Amino acid sequence: MKVSDVLRNKGSEVVTIKPDETVSSLLDLLTEHRIGAVVVSTDGSSVDGIVSERDVVSHLHGTGPSVLDVPVSQIMTSEVTTGTVDDNIADLAGTMTELRVRHVPIVDADGRLAAIVSIGDIVKHRLSELQSERDQLRDYISS
Repeated sequence: MKVSDVLRNKGSEVVTIKPDETVSSLLDLLTEHRIGAVVVSTDGSSVDGIVSERDVVSHLHGTGPSVLDVPVSQIMTSEVTTGTVDDNIADLAGTMTELRVRHVPIVDADGRLAAIVSIGDIVKHRLSELQSERDQLRDYISS
């Protein structure tokens, strides 16, 4: 199975934030969209970084509440692991586990942002596959 199979069900909408937006604005986006990470992008199609709720908590612990007023660029991860729609889901899940990341931006052949996949999206897709296989086996045995 490929990332494109996950995106077929999930969709390719990506929420982005500009690097100069505040962490407080980031929290508004995370809450509004009920998501755990946002791609940082100056133009909505480049991947300049990624910032997650985990980043906010870590910096909040280290810096205190003043972190809410700093630009997202100060707390984002700049070296972002990306994937493509042709990547194997199992390989991507292995990479995510190894690197301890929960969100991977998906880019097209030109390196432009196309989607984002979370480990939850991968697990949901795999559970759906297993359910389908189980149903097919049950139908086969019953007939």
